[in-house]
Amino acid sequence: MTAFVVRRLLLLPLVAFGVTLLIFGLLQMLSPQMRAALYVTDPRQLRAVDSIIRAHGLDKPFHTQYVGWLGRVVQGDLGWSETAKMPVAKAIATFFPATLELTIFAVVPILVVGIWLGTLSAVHRDRALDHFSRFFAISGTSMPTFVWGLLLLMVFYGAWQLFPPGRLSLEPSMYVLSKQFRPYTRLMTVDALLNGQLWIFVDALRHLALPVLTLSLVSCATLVRVTRSSMLETLRQDYVRTARAKGLDDRVVVNKHARKNAMIPVVTMSALLFVGLLNGVAITETVYGYPGIGLWGVNAAIQLDAAAVAGFALFNALLLVMGNLAADILYALIDPRIRLR
Repeated sequence: MTAFVVRRLLLLPLVAFGVTLLIFGLLQMLSPQMRAALYVTDPRQLRAVDSIIRAHGLDKPFHTQYVGWLGRVVQGDLGWSETAKMPVAKAIATFFPATLELTIFAVVPILVVGIWLGTLSAVHRDRALDHFSRFFAISGTSMPTFVWGLLLLMVFYGAWQLFPPGRLSLEPSMYVLSKQFRPYTRLMTVDALLNGQLWIFVDALRHLALPVLTLSLVSCATLVRVTRSSMLETLRQDYVRTARAKGLDDRVVVNKHARKNAMIPVVTMSALLFVGLLNGVAITETVYGYPGIGLWGVNAAIQLDAAAVAGFALFNALLLVMGNLAADILYALIDPRIRLR
């Protein structure tokens, strides 16, 4: 197992090199004046763009510029985000905790309900439960995310005033910005509990409810379909029929023998869903005005904030690489044959 993990880790520098090369190559399509933002650490420097171009050789050959840019990236210098009015690295550190909190609350119901309902649907194929899960999966994936978001917002906030958009209401926001509140983790629910402010914790949960429900409806429906298909294929295998012929209890056959072997495509989908949520669910955060990294990325793209978009892309690529590594390790844990290939 250790050798398997080491082999995967050794591939990471090559993948990282390819990703940075691709992102920097795309940046070359911008003018030197726009790329100068990548080398700014203070907004006052933007008044001297020509000197930045000369100082960092933005008119020099590709490989010379790439080496200089990569050296700054390795040191954590990703340039200045005009959208966030702060360095890109600091903007990522500021907006990412909100997205992480949303992901943590969303991923649990997605995995639990998705795998549970997909398994039951396969076991009870063509029965009422199967028809219900298929209806749920099709309706969940057939409507765009922003439609679900707007529908839920109209019902639960517009009509019933239960779950407002944003991250906090006005009064809790003012308290959080005061010196009385200490941001230990920047996860609002956790910090509220650590500060002993239960009313802020409840308010943060109310604001998380609709984004979590929207993400759960869409992502859970996808996972139900993948789990059901994988389970149906596994239940047709000879070893499952043999186990049933030996008289094993059906719950043992399903939970111990079939579901474990059906989990590889589910793990792939779960890892991609998790990384997709961490990367900033741009549409959901935009619909609810939720101040996460996805909303910041959308605003940066609209305002042609090249440094912010490049930093956002690099951060997303890093998360995707780490997510794939985690999925590879989970494969090896689920199926020992993979370690020997």
